[in-house]
Amino acid sequence: MLINFFQKSKAIDIKGSVETQKKYYKKLKWQIFISATLGYGLYYVCRLSLNVVKKPIVDTGLLTESQLGIIGSSLFFTYAAGKLINGFLADHINIQRFMSTGLLISALANLIMGFTGSFFFFAICWGVNGWVQSMGAPSSIVSLSRWYTDKERGSFYGFWSTSHNIGEALTYILTAVVTSYFGWKWGFRTAAITGVIGCLMIALFFHDSPESKGLPPVNKDFRKKKTSTWSEQKGVLKNPYIWILALSSAFMYISRYAVNSWGPYYFETAKGYSLTQANTLVAISAISGIIGTAASGYISDTFFKGRRNKPALIFGIMNVFALALFLLGPKNVWWLDTSSMVIFGLAIGALICYLGGLMAVDIASKQASGAALGIIGIMSYAAAGIQDIASGYLIESNKLIVNGETIYNFETITIFWIGAAIISVVLAVFTWKKT
Repeated sequence: MLINFFQKSKAIDIKGSVETQKKYYKKLKWQIFISATLGYGLYYVCRLSLNVVKKPIVDTGLLTESQLGIIGSSLFFTYAAGKLINGFLADHINIQRFMSTGLLISALANLIMGFTGSFFFFAICWGVNGWVQSMGAPSSIVSLSRWYTDKERGSFYGFWSTSHNIGEALTYILTAVVTSYFGWKWGFRTAAITGVIGCLMIALFFHDSPESKGLPPVNKDFRKKKTSTWSEQKGVLKNPYIWILALSSAFMYISRYAVNSWGPYYFETAKGYSLTQANTLVAISAISGIIGTAASGYISDTFFKGRRNKPALIFGIMNVFALALFLLGPKNVWWLDTSSMVIFGLAIGALICYLGGLMAVDIASKQASGAALGIIGIMSYAAAGIQDIASGYLIESNKLIVNGETIYNFETITIFWIGAAIISVVLAVFTWKKT
């Protein structure tokens, strides 16, 4: 029954004249792009809610930093496994139903966490959330392969990737404000409400394939299938450049989620900002990331003739600089911390596009774009999970309580986060032959 529900939609006879088809294509493509972008943005609201409420939870004495690190990692590890498996599945199934179901379950997981305070239930719910979160990106990427031509994909991928930043901005502004007024439980409840809204949007406006709507396929890979999808996916697994990109993306994700997961906590504890101020700073990076992500595909397509290697190197160096400014800058200097988050957002926004998927999709067969994204995903989010445990442990083990006051030492965190960003840049250089 479940297999039938997620089965790829069957092709129907091509309808209408060429002119009618073009108009219908245009209408559906915009519906898909907007629903995928906003829908996946709301996926992120359901994924990042825990990051906003970490400090309030620690302040209540309910959980420690190490426990929160373990809970956070449960999402990343299940997400990593799910990203690989669901990436392979997405090439074969009904992506509309797959994506909407994932967001609905994610919303329910957040809702449950808004009514409990148990470490065990937190870890279980957040692990389930990680798995269903992995149903969103593969569905979106496969839709770009099914609905957009090779010439369009780079630019639309870049614009779609702003969904990460839209979701982050909503989380660090909306969820943070609600949490500051009504408490940490309402942070989870707010995420649940936005998730249900996103699920309805995807169910109504996200479509499976052109063939299921009586339209011809847009790419040659789908018109002339000389090999099966499984064969193309095996080719992706054997491609060394895909794995090098996956490693580079993994270290980039350590720095990315270091700021997303622990940035608000760091700004509150190390630099003395309030909860709202700390989350506003991280929201600034998310908003800046919209520009970096949206421009990334266009920049590489227009100025670098579709090659992603040089702009990836430039943005990688910017990421290292931003982290150094963020971690080594003086305490409570708002304009400096804002500058670090602007640069970080621009850099990570572009790197998510390049290292996090687009470069791998460029290399892989279009029939196996979900598989390529799956390999990148499992490496990236396994690294993010390790980061969350390591960061939580390093923060807790390097703090002292003197005369009732907590003193933090972030030297090891600084080396860990900046070092990961540097390794990511070095690894990306090894893919220059293909990207």
